[in-house]
Amino acid sequence: MRKTSLLLAPVLAAALTLPAGAQQQDFSKVEVKVVPVAGKVSMLMGAGGNIGVSAGEDGVLIVDDQYEPLSDKIRTAIGTLSKGKLKFILNTHWHGDHTGGNKVFGVEAPVIAHTNVLRRLSTEQTIFGSKVPPSPKEALPVVTFDQSVSVHFNGEEIKVVHFPSGHTDGDSVIFFTKSNVVHMGDDMFNGIFPFVDTGSGGSVQGLTENVGKVIAMLPPDVKVIPGHGKLATLADLKAFHEMLVGTTAIVRDGIKAGKSLAQLQEAGLGEKWKPWGGGFIDTKAWIALLHASLTQGAGHAGAKAR
Repeated sequence: MRKTSLLLAPVLAAALTLPAGAQQQDFSKVEVKVVPVAGKVSMLMGAGGNIGVSAGEDGVLIVDDQYEPLSDKIRTAIGTLSKGKLKFILNTHWHGDHTGGNKVFGVEAPVIAHTNVLRRLSTEQTIFGSKVPPSPKEALPVVTFDQSVSVHFNGEEIKVVHFPSGHTDGDSVIFFTKSNVVHMGDDMFNGIFPFVDTGSGGSVQGLTENVGKVIAMLPPDVKVIPGHGKLATLADLKAFHEMLVGTTAIVRDGIKAGKSLAQLQEAGLGEKWKPWGGGFIDTKAWIALLHASLTQGAGHAGAKAR
């Protein structure tokens, strides 16, 4: 394991959301909150990644499903929106805080995801030295795609579009075209530094590029569901992109000046970006992720499934 990963491991050990670790956490006090978004789309906030819900005449479609132990609470929250059947599950990427519920909900409805999500969920993965075992058959995507796929559901086209090598190599952004809502998955952390899984084909450079592309596709009044954080606006997404560009430039310039990772962390990122360090990725951890992405060649240049 590389030095940068060793430095990050203590920071992420308690927070990184993996299926195995999730079973050891206490979810008894977690409340799954329903947040109205727009049209037929709502957001569920609990523990882990935000869930998108389309509830209407055709039934229910969900985007991600957090952790398996929260499945009953998630089902109850969905029940306040619709008594219809769950028809589709979309996964934005493979991490356990977004796919842990697949084991339960995948028995009821097909899971749809990018090809790399199936590849990673069906084989053992490693994050910062921790082994993540393969998911059971019922938790795996049964419909996969390479570029994009559309689900025509509840009176609108729900477009699922792959953006390569950002948070991971299997990221999808979900566009609810009539409701005017976009679910970014972990390609957006609202107001906090993000986790970028360079070991799963992600890179800060790729994430920055992808967020810029999505911004160019969105109308001014769009509602944005981030992977983590409160419901967002286009202005919030632009602020996230500005942070990615600005902090990358600081670390890149430091590397060019010959500064070590420790020196970069000691110098910090300045007052402007200090508030962004209030999440589970603090400023030192974010600098380490930037350093890893810029120096290890984590491939936003079209990283492919290995």
